Amino acid sequence: MRVLHIITGLGIGGAEQQLRLLLSRLPTESEVVTLTNPGPVAEGIVADGVPVTDLAMTGNKDLGALPRLTKLVKQGRYDLVHTHLYRACLYGRFAARLAGVRTIVATEHSLGAVQIEGRQLSTGARALYLAGERLGTTTVAVSATVARRLERWGVRHDRIHVVPNGIDVGRFAYDESARRAARSRLGLPLDAFVVGGVGRLTPSKRFDTLVRAVAELPRARLLLVGDGPERERLRRLARRWGAAHRILLHGACEDPPRAVPGTLPGETSQGDPSDGLSGELSDGSSAEPARAPDLPSLLAAMDVFVSTSYDEAFGLAVVEALAAGLPVLHVTCPALHDLPADDAPGARQISGSVPELVAELRQFEETFPRRLPVPRAARHYDISHSAEQLMTVYGHAVRGTAPTREVSCP
Repeated sequence: MRVLHIITGLGIGGAEQQLRLLLSRLPTESEVVTLTNPGPVAEGIVADGVPVTDLAMTGNKDLGALPRLTKLVKQGRYDLVHTHLYRACLYGRFAARLAGVRTIVATEHSLGAVQIEGRQLSTGARALYLAGERLGTTTVAVSATVARRLERWGVRHDRIHVVPNGIDVGRFAYDESARRAARSRLGLPLDAFVVGGVGRLTPSKRFDTLVRAVAELPRARLLLVGDGPERERLRRLARRWGAAHRILLHGACEDPPRAVPGTLPGETSQGDPSDGLSGELSDGSSAEPARAPDLPSLLAAMDVFVSTSYDEAFGLAVVEALAAGLPVLHVTCPALHDLPADDAPGARQISGSVPELVAELRQFEETFPRRLPVPRAARHYDISHSAEQLMTVYGHAVRGTAPTREVSCP
């Protein structure tokens, strides 16, 4: 089966890295088109052996991109076109139809309760989405929560199928040597209590509340993995609250990392500071510019994981933290809400206020939590299961038959 994946961009982000992980598991002849920003994830996909084409789209209203994309789709003679993220779903569905492709699958990665891809939901955004959705064959939701949101938006129930995000569970297994190496590289004492968070540094993630909470715990450190427009504001807040020396803004982390000659297992090339892998500290100093820990190693360096976002489509970072054996505090996580509570005994839902965070983290600091066994929730979301479910959706879409609403994980 020849499949073309069309995605808005391939910088470091959850949907982008999820696509790369899926491509490594799908038994299809795959190619990728990115509308814009062929960043580090594009390089990783190419390194994995999958061709990537940059459409060089200049903005949301670059209508000249549509004939270029249509021509590319027509020349590829694909059996199926699979679109990812809002702009790519809109342009990709139109282009596929114009090119004569009959089978079009779209994954909705980012529909939150009040926003989509960081933008507030609006009547116009909904109207455009539904106009494009009608040109497709089926829409994949990354969680049952997203499926319900799509229905409320007006997508027909029988056109929605749930294929949850997945992780490579084995990669996140806790490794004491990786913890020591990562802490050494990051300048974190081995006996320090380290609170962690992972995600794009945007207002919706509410990392400012986590910075404030850690600032009130004099012996605690905070390791934030991610980059984004809130970076400088978080740095200023840490200085204002007298905690700049205890707040480490690591930058974005490509995961899985690209293979680099001469690097050790669990490490990636350090890269240029501009790509978000600089290991930069909040006080302006930086870690040794030789090797950078990968995401499993960074999680190993943490003692407790916190997700402060009020609005998520899945909550991938929480699932990764659970796979790393970390106790987790989260405000919302559809991935866990869709499962029985005892599937993730190490996770606790909180309101996300600063006083509550301080109290919860102080308890962890006093008991210094040990690593937990990998819970059923993490194994439920193994990427191999997601790939199998997606292939089932592909098969039914190509044949024009209706799969069950959700294929359960083994």
